[in-house]
Formats: sequence, structure tokens, C-alpha cells
Amino acid sequence: MAAYPNCPKCNSEYTYEDGTNYVCPECAHEWSMDATESETDALVVKDANGNLLADGDSVTVIKDLKVKGSSSTLKIGTKVKSIRLVEGDHNIDCKIDGFGAMKLKSEFVKKA
Repeated sequence: MAAYPNCPKCNSEYTYEDGTNYVCPECAHEWSMDATESETDALVVKDANGNLLADGDSVTVIKDLKVKGSSSTLKIGTKVKSIRLVEGDHNIDCKIDGFGAMKLKSEFVKKA
């Protein structure tokens, strides 16, 4: 019996081969036989200049941003350390000194 890889979504061991893909019967996820786990789970986030961002990077804000629910503004040039990438419209989670936890859009930052 052939050993198939576990499902990258739900980690089920009951995967099977269907043509050139693997299929998980538990969550219905399909992936290519030649794809690695890092390719299927990779989240690609680019800054305003097109540089790839990764978890733990430092970025700089490139324009003044109004903070929703507050009267303060995040000024241009503010440095943000150790970002975390997430899925969604605001794809950067971070903690900014003086502001606290925030979500930023990657189009308003550049890699430091």
C-alpha cells in the first residue's frame, strides 16, 4: 500500500490519489502531487515597493494614517517592529508604541 501525505488543511491521514492530485475525503481539500506543504500554505504579502514581507520583519509607515475610533494619527515614518502576517484586508498585525495593537494594510508600509 502506498503512503500518501497527510492533508495540509486538516492533517487527515485518509488522503487518496486522484489523477495528478491528492484529495482529502474529510475536508474535500485537493492539492497537486508535486506541491510541497510550504507552497500550499504560503501567504504572500508585499509592501508598497513590492518587497516580500515575512513574520518578524520591521516596517515603516509611508503616509499619515487616521486611527479608526481615535482622534490620533499614525505619523509618516513610524517604525513598526516584529510584524505578523494574517489573511484579510488588513494583512499585518502589530503592536505600535503609544497606540497598542493594530492592523495595517501592507500597501501603506515599506520594509525597513
